[in-house]
Amino acid sequence: MRFVLFVEGHTERDALGPFLKRWLDPRLERPVGIQVVRFNGWQHLVHDVAVRARLHLEGPRGSGVVAAVGLLDLYGPDFYPPDRSSAEERRRWAIGEIQTKVDHPRFRMFFAVHELEAWILSQPENLPQAVRQALPQRVEQPESIDFNEPPAKLLDRLYEAHTGRGYKKRTYGRNLLDRLDPEVAYRKCPCLAEMLNYMLEAARAALLG
Repeated sequence: MRFVLFVEGHTERDALGPFLKRWLDPRLERPVGIQVVRFNGWQHLVHDVAVRARLHLEGPRGSGVVAAVGLLDLYGPDFYPPDRSSAEERRRWAIGEIQTKVDHPRFRMFFAVHELEAWILSQPENLPQAVRQALPQRVEQPESIDFNEPPAKLLDRLYEAHTGRGYKKRTYGRNLLDRLDPEVAYRKCPCLAEMLNYMLEAARAALLG
């Protein structure tokens, strides 16, 4: 049994499967696999996700798929309607838009609010000391770091100022996700917790079936 996880970039492809399994597997009678499928950016995912989801869910190996799960950063896409300005309005609209497009009972869409780096900021002790000491107080609630200076931009500014090197998502991000305790991120990031709870319940139901 496995999930198919649709993501938009290289860091997500390389690091998210092991990260999610570190939280899921101890809570399941048997571990489930996570097949990560990378799209070439958010536009590609939004445009092609319906076709790709049905390919995985209804193709020859579809019976072994627990669910297909999409994950995008909330910051970055520009397809939100003008009257959806808050993070929660955009998140709810985009989830509904994409799930309606896919229209399959075993597909769910989720968003990292505002970026995957919010999860990294949930455990600041993993960051270089100088960067950690410069973090603003709002990182205590990582998903509150908003569109004005989203998490990756905040990290890039602080890395540049305090280490002389910018934040490199594919190298630093991958390393930090590998070290991140998913339970810590789960407790501090409600939108991540929503995705993990869905995957846990779907996996339990599939294993019982």
